[in-house]
Amino acid sequence: MHNNQYEQQYKQKVIDFFNSRTSYDNDYTIRRALPLLELVKLKQGQKVLDMATGTGIIAISAAQIVGSEGKVIGVDFSSVMLKQAQHKIDELGLQNIELIAADAEYIDFDDESFDVIICSTAIVYFTDISAALRKWYRFLKKGGIVGFSACSQESCEAPLIIKVCDKHGISLTNINEPTGTPQKCQNLLRKAGFQDIQVKSEQFGFYRSLEKAQEWNGGWFHPRENPLLQLSVEQMQELQTEYRQQINAMATEQGVWYENLTIFATGRK
Repeated sequence: MHNNQYEQQYKQKVIDFFNSRTSYDNDYTIRRALPLLELVKLKQGQKVLDMATGTGIIAISAAQIVGSEGKVIGVDFSSVMLKQAQHKIDELGLQNIELIAADAEYIDFDDESFDVIICSTAIVYFTDISAALRKWYRFLKKGGIVGFSACSQESCEAPLIIKVCDKHGISLTNINEPTGTPQKCQNLLRKAGFQDIQVKSEQFGFYRSLEKAQEWNGGWFHPRENPLLQLSVEQMQELQTEYRQQINAMATEQGVWYENLTIFATGRK
């Protein structure tokens, strides 16, 4: 259902979240994006679609590789991120890149329009990942390549938030679950019709200060449901207290480990 109320609220939350990230580009976000480009092996003159382009980290690198004969289209629904992307494009004077403000999940292109379609760390936000991959298959030329990246289901704060909520009788589903293992990524691509599937993983985890790690604002992303929206302020405070206690127990001299195993997957049409 395209217009159900929860989906609209959820999409708005995702937009607000990304709109708030005004200093998104850093060594970490750039380092995490680029292995995908190495896997898809772009060539000069190719036409590339970057879904959920954000600040254009991938799109801009891609535009520099495909050159003036090539073309890159970046799609995103965060106007703040697209502004940052456009600013970088203008500074670099790139002529072969076009940004479109739209929901990547519902945008349509002609069949066989692109040589390569890329989606960096954003596919989990889609409400129907299989449908997205089938659409991308259609948008690709024969022999075209799709590449996406996703965090493992053990990554980020989600597993701990799930554990804390579970102790309080609240059952949450991890947004990273559908693409949360190399095998799942492979299966999704195969089911959408892709061949020559390649999957590799890289650890981008790091230690955070105890202070930073303890902060959880009660936020939760899931495309289909969020039971936490029903909680009272008191119930939420209880969960947050428990979360801080769990984090304290995980602390080491270096700080608190933030797991971020990223899976990179590609397939050919």
